[in-house]
Order: sequence, then structure tokens, then C-alpha cells
Amino acid sequence: MSVPLVIVGRGKMGRLVEQLAPEYGFDVRALFSGSNIASLSRESLEGAAVAVEFTSPASATENLRRLAALGVRTVCGTTGWYDGLPQIRQAVAEAHTALVYGANFSVGVNLFLEIVACASALFAQHPDYEAWGWEIHHSAKKDAPSGTLKKLAEEIRGAGFSGALTLSANRAGSHIGTHEIGFDSPADTITLRHTARNREGFARGSLQAAQWIAGKKGVFEFREILGELRQPEAAAAEPR
Repeated sequence: MSVPLVIVGRGKMGRLVEQLAPEYGFDVRALFSGSNIASLSRESLEGAAVAVEFTSPASATENLRRLAALGVRTVCGTTGWYDGLPQIRQAVAEAHTALVYGANFSVGVNLFLEIVACASALFAQHPDYEAWGWEIHHSAKKDAPSGTLKKLAEEIRGAGFSGALTLSANRAGSHIGTHEIGFDSPADTITLRHTARNREGFARGSLQAAQWIAGKKGVFEFREILGELRQPEAAAAEPR
């Protein structure tokens, strides 16, 4: 039986989530524009209690507040709104619902975050090294640096690396996204890089999170739940 789902955001990500949703057992009941949140109501949700939100930093906070008030469990892939996270935590708690948010919903990117954290802890012990973070995204991406690059910088510092760290961002063409972290000393350079081939990884991660959030209460970061996500291929292979 399909689970009713609403999508907030009619951009490329929203349309891709709509396309892939049936693979994850969802029936998309409605697709809302991120700037038309006033149209969200119990009637327009058509029975859906789960939403995936991919809009803009300017719209996300109010979208999440309204979805919480309507009792909708939400997966939010928008970045740049985290200053409003304390208020959203309160709204979700008061509504006894749930939210999963993240700087990036690609499973590969979240594994990359773990790799960067481990590497940073090693380089923290060697003061000869300085570090950099660089990214490139398509020209329509609004935030620079992105939430993902900021999160990578947090991981570097959180692992104890106190040397120089420089961040830079480029926006051009239709590039899906590359993130690079480097450590440099007078003797050598070590580079770690993640390159997205398409947007599918982000959309699939958000739909896995939407499966996971059923019956949950509270606010979770996508990376926290990574090990609990359902893998459709593995599940299909299990004996019945």
C-alpha cells in the first residue's frame, strides 16, 4: 500500500523526488510551490502525513513551521536556514511531529564527511599542514559557500585541526556539485574529493529519510540516521 506524500518545491529536486517516489512506496498527492505556502492546509494535503521540502533559504523556515503545525513529518533538503533551527525544533516538539534535515542528502557525501573528519584528526597532529575547502556548483545555486562546504569545515575544526583553513566557492554552468578538501605542507599535498554525477543521490537519500521518519518524533540530522536507512535493493533480496 502506497504512503501519501506531498512535495514542497517545484524545482529540479522536487520534480526528481516526484519521479522517484513510487520506487520507495510513496503516492505523491500534491506538489506545492515553495513560495505559496499559504495554500498548504489539511484539505490540500489530501491525507498525506509526510512531506519532502526542497525550496530556498528564504522560504524554508516558514514552510517547516507550517508543516509542523499541520502535523506533517518533514524531510528538508534546503540549506541556508539553520539560524532558525531553534524555533523549528520548538515547533516540531510542540506539534509532536518529526523533521529530518541535512546539508546534503547524498549518502556518498555523508560518508565523505566521515572521511574528512577522520583525515582532519590525523592532520591535526602535524602543524606543518594547512587546509583548504573548495566547491563548484551550477550557476543557479543561491548559497555560496554551500551548506555542504560549511559542514565540511565544521568537521575539520571539530576533529581538532587548528591550522589555517581557507574556503572558496565557484558557480558556473550546470555543474551538479564537486567538493574538495586538501591538506598542504612544504613536503606534499593530499586531496580528498567528492563529485556528484547527477541529482539522483540527493533525491534518493531524501526519500529514504521519508521512509525512516514514519512514526518518529523529534528533530534529526540526516547523518545521524544514515545507518538506519532502508536499502530498497537489499530489502528486495531478503527471503520472505
